[in-house]
Amino acid sequence: MRINATLLAIVFLVSSGSAHGKAIQCVENFDVERYLGTWYEIARLDHSFERGLDEVTATYSWNENGTIKVTNRGYDTKKEKWNEAVGKAKFKGEEDIGALKVSFFGPFYAGYNIVALDEDYSHALVAGPNTKYLWVLSRTSEMDEKVYSQLLKKATEMGYDTSKLIQVKHTTEQAESSPES
Repeated sequence: MRINATLLAIVFLVSSGSAHGKAIQCVENFDVERYLGTWYEIARLDHSFERGLDEVTATYSWNENGTIKVTNRGYDTKKEKWNEAVGKAKFKGEEDIGALKVSFFGPFYAGYNIVALDEDYSHALVAGPNTKYLWVLSRTSEMDEKVYSQLLKKATEMGYDTSKLIQVKHTTEQAESSPES
């Protein structure tokens, strides 16, 4: 996953911070402390660094240097093993705006834009710098259909083709397993 994360970072660096030429509108009054913890990936647009992965989670915590530790993990269904990538995230600007940048390889950062977030911090819609990258996240491995539909509506309004979203499978047995070292 490290090589794929590197390629993703390079792609993001070349891309602009907009979706179809429109500026991405990130959430305001963002509270990073409430965002920390584990999020389940409910759906995503297909891309090489997560291809074939189910049970995908992202866990956010503090690094000692004040950056945010990002631990992404998923189960490779073909190889029957866990993949894990650890990176770091920083705010692009003000810390009360959900606009961050994430790196899994050295100085290369990719856009991580929180464009929808409920007041309980239990569901989120995260966009990359263009319409090729989109994630629907939840604090639980399942999402209410009404909430999911609202997030898809927001994504469609932003120019995303939500018909191409991949539903991520989660099972209790695999979700509770530890990644292989």
